[in-house]
Amino acid sequence: MNSREEALKYIEELKRTHGEETAGRLLSYLDMVLERNEHINLTAIRDRDEAIIKHLADSLSLMELPEFWEAKSIIDVGTGAGFPGALLAIACPEKNFVLLDSTLKRLRVIDEFAGALGINNLMTVHARAEEANRQELKESFDLCVSRAVANLSTLSGWCLPFVRKGGSFAAYKGENYAEELKAAKTVISKLGARFDRAVPADSGFESIKDHVLLVIKK
Repeated sequence: MNSREEALKYIEELKRTHGEETAGRLLSYLDMVLERNEHINLTAIRDRDEAIIKHLADSLSLMELPEFWEAKSIIDVGTGAGFPGALLAIACPEKNFVLLDSTLKRLRVIDEFAGALGINNLMTVHARAEEANRQELKESFDLCVSRAVANLSTLSGWCLPFVRKGGSFAAYKGENYAEELKAAKTVISKLGARFDRAVPADSGFESIKDHVLLVIKK
């Protein structure tokens, strides 16, 4: 199955699982990012079909976790162009999302797109994660998620302080996660957490077949 066929298959799946209106808003957000990407660097992926799978399908794979459905408050650390936070906010309007990033121009774009699409359940925070997690957002969230490009030790240090006791941190990772996990165990333990499980994020698409979600419990 080529990228075009994968994208069309996933669009039909979106419509079945989320309804025509929500699927349309998800695709509209992605299209806005790709259009704006011509003027400001938001993503390295420029092909729409590739973005549908590698950004949209991959981001929404978090919805397979019971920890996601149990959470009411969620923070996305290193959100970039709003992946996964803005997409999850569209899919789940009953949950509250904070999208944190150190790059203000990206957050301004997210705010603009959220306003245009009527996404009312997210707020953006401009800060470095290691600074914000020591201040008013500390231990404030049921779930922290991150697709940020950093090793698990660093991500755990950034993300776990945001999680309340009894909550979880979910990190999007690739096939070489085991080595990162081994190196991060000391940091995870020091922050009062433990590794729970690795969940394949594969939705049957070749381009994300090796992706996993690492679930860490606090």
